[in-house]
Amino acid sequence: MRVILTAIALCAAIAPLQEAAAAKAPSTPSTRNGQSDFNWEIGTWRTVIRVRLNPLSGEAPKWAEYQGTSVVKPLMQGRWNFVELSVASPGGKIEGGALRLYNPKTGQWSLNYTSLSNGLLTAPVYGSFEDPGVGRFYGSDTLDGRSILVRFVITRKSADEAAFEQAYSTDGGATWETNWIATDTRR
Repeated sequence: MRVILTAIALCAAIAPLQEAAAAKAPSTPSTRNGQSDFNWEIGTWRTVIRVRLNPLSGEAPKWAEYQGTSVVKPLMQGRWNFVELSVASPGGKIEGGALRLYNPKTGQWSLNYTSLSNGLLTAPVYGSFEDPGVGRFYGSDTLDGRSILVRFVITRKSADEAAFEQAYSTDGGATWETNWIATDTRR
Protein backbone atom coordinates (compact mmCIF):
# COMPACT_ATOMS: atom_id res chain seq x y z
CA MET A 1 0.00 0.00 0.00
CA ARG A 2 2.86 2.37 0.85
CA VAL A 3 4.40 1.82 -2.60
CA ILE A 4 1.07 2.67 -4.26
CA LEU A 5 0.69 5.83 -2.19
CA THR A 6 4.27 6.84 -2.95
CA ALA A 7 3.66 6.28 -6.68
CA ILE A 8 0.47 8.35 -6.51
CA ALA A 9 2.29 11.17 -4.69
CA LEU A 10 5.12 11.06 -7.25
CA CYS A 11 2.66 11.25 -10.14
CA ALA A 12 0.93 14.19 -8.47
CA ALA A 13 4.27 15.96 -8.02
CA ILE A 14 5.40 15.34 -11.61
CA ALA A 15 2.10 16.32 -13.26
CA PRO A 16 2.66 20.10 -12.90
CA LEU A 17 6.17 19.72 -14.36
CA GLN A 18 4.83 17.74 -17.31
CA GLU A 19 2.07 20.31 -17.86
CA ALA A 20 4.56 23.18 -17.71
CA ALA A 21 6.91 21.44 -20.14
CA ALA A 22 3.99 20.58 -22.43
CA ALA A 23 2.89 24.22 -22.38
CA LYS A 24 6.35 25.19 -23.67
CA ALA A 25 6.22 22.51 -26.38
CA PRO A 26 4.84 23.33 -29.82
CA SER A 27 1.05 23.68 -29.78
CA THR A 28 0.61 20.77 -32.15
CA PRO A 29 3.03 17.86 -31.95
CA SER A 30 2.96 17.56 -35.73
CA THR A 31 4.71 20.94 -36.09
CA ARG A 32 7.87 19.46 -34.61
CA ASN A 33 8.65 15.79 -34.44
CA GLY A 34 11.36 15.36 -31.81
CA GLN A 35 11.67 11.63 -32.35
CA SER A 36 15.12 12.04 -33.91
CA ASP A 37 16.46 14.42 -31.23
CA PHE A 38 19.03 11.88 -30.00
CA ASN A 39 20.06 10.38 -33.37
CA TRP A 40 23.29 12.41 -33.32
CA GLU A 41 24.33 10.58 -30.16
CA ILE A 42 24.13 6.99 -31.45
CA GLY A 43 27.57 5.39 -31.07
CA THR A 44 30.40 5.01 -28.59
CA TRP A 45 31.72 7.91 -26.51
CA ARG A 46 34.61 8.54 -24.13
CA THR A 47 32.98 9.87 -20.97
CA VAL A 48 34.43 11.98 -18.17
CA ILE A 49 32.07 12.56 -15.24
CA ARG A 50 32.34 14.71 -12.14
CA VAL A 51 29.92 13.72 -9.38
CA ARG A 52 29.24 15.81 -6.31
CA LEU A 53 29.64 13.55 -3.29
CA ASN A 54 27.75 15.80 -0.86
CA PRO A 55 24.75 17.23 -2.76
CA LEU A 56 22.46 19.65 -0.92
CA SER A 57 24.54 19.35 2.24
CA GLY A 58 25.26 23.07 2.65
CA GLU A 59 28.96 22.16 2.79
CA ALA A 60 31.72 23.04 0.35
CA PRO A 61 31.39 20.78 -2.70
CA LYS A 62 33.35 17.51 -2.71
CA TRP A 63 33.73 16.02 -6.18
CA ALA A 64 34.85 12.66 -7.59
CA GLU A 65 35.92 12.18 -11.20
CA TYR A 66 35.22 9.07 -13.27
CA GLN A 67 36.28 8.07 -16.78
CA GLY A 68 35.03 5.39 -19.14
CA THR A 69 32.52 4.94 -21.93
CA SER A 70 28.94 5.56 -22.90
CA VAL A 71 27.40 3.51 -25.67
CA VAL A 72 24.14 4.83 -27.14
CA LYS A 73 22.04 2.29 -29.05
CA PRO A 74 18.83 2.83 -31.00
CA LEU A 75 15.71 0.85 -30.04
CA MET A 76 12.41 0.36 -31.85
CA GLN A 77 13.73 1.49 -35.26
CA GLY A 78 15.33 4.56 -33.65
CA ARG A 79 12.20 5.86 -31.92
CA TRP A 80 13.79 5.21 -28.51
CA ASN A 81 17.36 4.65 -27.36
CA PHE A 82 19.39 3.14 -24.56
CA VAL A 83 22.61 4.47 -23.02
CA GLU A 84 25.06 2.01 -21.42
CA LEU A 85 27.31 3.86 -18.97
CA SER A 86 30.48 2.37 -17.50
CA VAL A 87 32.92 4.72 -15.77
CA ALA A 88 35.49 4.19 -13.02
CA SER A 89 37.80 6.05 -10.66
CA PRO A 90 40.25 4.88 -8.00
CA GLY A 91 37.30 5.10 -5.58
CA GLY A 92 34.87 2.89 -7.50
CA LYS A 93 32.62 2.45 -10.51
CA ILE A 94 29.37 3.81 -11.84
CA GLU A 95 27.60 1.40 -14.16
CA GLY A 96 24.07 1.67 -15.39
CA GLY A 97 21.75 2.51 -18.20
CA ALA A 98 19.35 5.18 -19.34
CA LEU A 99 16.25 4.28 -21.28
CA ARG A 100 15.02 7.27 -23.30
CA LEU A 101 11.43 7.07 -24.50
CA TYR A 102 9.78 9.48 -26.93
CA ASN A 103 6.06 10.30 -26.61
CA PRO A 104 4.79 11.53 -30.00
CA LYS A 105 1.56 12.81 -28.43
CA THR A 106 3.37 15.29 -26.15
CA GLY A 107 6.54 15.75 -28.20
CA GLN A 108 8.56 14.98 -25.07
CA TRP A 109 11.13 12.46 -23.98
CA SER A 110 11.32 10.69 -20.64
CA LEU A 111 14.81 9.81 -19.40
CA ASN A 112 14.82 6.81 -17.07
CA TYR A 113 18.09 5.78 -15.35
CA THR A 114 18.98 2.62 -13.47
CA SER A 115 22.19 1.65 -11.72
CA LEU A 116 23.66 -1.85 -11.86
CA SER A 117 24.41 -1.46 -8.15
CA ASN A 118 20.73 -1.72 -7.19
CA GLY A 119 18.69 -2.35 -10.35
CA LEU A 120 16.19 0.38 -9.43
CA LEU A 121 14.91 3.07 -11.77
CA THR A 122 15.30 6.65 -10.62
CA ALA A 123 12.34 8.96 -11.06
CA PRO A 124 12.22 10.00 -14.74
CA VAL A 125 12.81 13.50 -16.04
CA TYR A 126 10.69 14.84 -18.93
CA GLY A 127 11.44 17.37 -21.62
CA SER A 128 12.58 18.10 -25.13
CA PHE A 129 15.11 19.84 -27.34
CA GLU A 130 13.50 23.24 -27.79
CA ASP A 131 16.68 25.16 -28.51
CA PRO A 132 19.02 23.91 -31.24
CA GLY A 133 21.30 21.35 -29.63
CA VAL A 134 20.02 21.87 -26.06
CA GLY A 135 17.61 19.52 -24.31
CA ARG A 136 16.08 20.39 -20.95
CA PHE A 137 14.41 17.77 -18.78
CA TYR A 138 12.70 18.15 -15.39
CA GLY A 139 11.25 15.85 -12.77
CA SER A 140 10.84 15.35 -9.06
CA ASP A 141 12.57 12.90 -6.76
CA THR A 142 13.71 12.56 -3.16
CA LEU A 143 17.17 12.85 -1.65
CA ASP A 144 17.76 11.79 1.93
CA GLY A 145 14.02 11.93 2.55
CA ARG A 146 13.60 15.45 1.10
CA SER A 147 11.48 16.22 -1.94
CA ILE A 148 13.59 17.79 -4.68
CA LEU A 149 13.28 18.91 -8.27
CA VAL A 150 15.76 17.54 -10.79
CA ARG A 151 16.96 19.36 -13.91
CA PHE A 152 18.97 17.54 -16.57
CA VAL A 153 20.44 19.54 -19.46
CA ILE A 154 22.02 17.95 -22.54
CA THR A 155 24.08 20.19 -24.81
CA ARG A 156 25.34 19.04 -28.21
CA LYS A 157 28.52 21.05 -28.58
CA SER A 158 29.50 19.53 -31.94
CA ALA A 159 29.07 16.30 -33.87
CA ASP A 160 31.77 14.80 -31.65
CA GLU A 161 31.25 16.42 -28.23
CA ALA A 162 28.36 16.68 -25.81
CA ALA A 163 27.87 17.92 -22.25
CA PHE A 164 25.42 16.71 -19.62
CA GLU A 165 24.59 18.50 -16.38
CA GLN A 166 22.25 17.51 -13.59
CA ALA A 167 21.18 19.84 -10.78
CA TYR A 168 18.87 19.65 -7.76
CA SER A 169 16.55 22.26 -6.29
CA THR A 170 14.87 22.30 -2.89
CA ASP A 171 13.07 25.61 -3.44
CA GLY A 172 10.79 24.82 -6.36
CA GLY A 173 13.38 25.67 -9.00
CA ALA A 174 14.28 29.17 -7.80
CA THR A 175 17.90 28.00 -7.31
CA TRP A 176 19.78 24.95 -8.54
CA GLU A 177 22.84 23.08 -7.27
CA THR A 178 24.81 21.13 -9.87
CA ASN A 179 25.73 17.58 -8.83
CA TRP A 180 26.65 15.78 -12.07
CA ILE A 181 28.76 17.10 -14.95
CA ALA A 182 29.69 14.87 -17.87
CA THR A 183 31.58 15.51 -21.09
CA ASP A 184 31.36 12.97 -23.88
CA THR A 185 33.77 12.82 -26.83
CA ARG A 186 32.99 10.51 -29.76
CA ARG A 187 35.34 7.56 -30.16
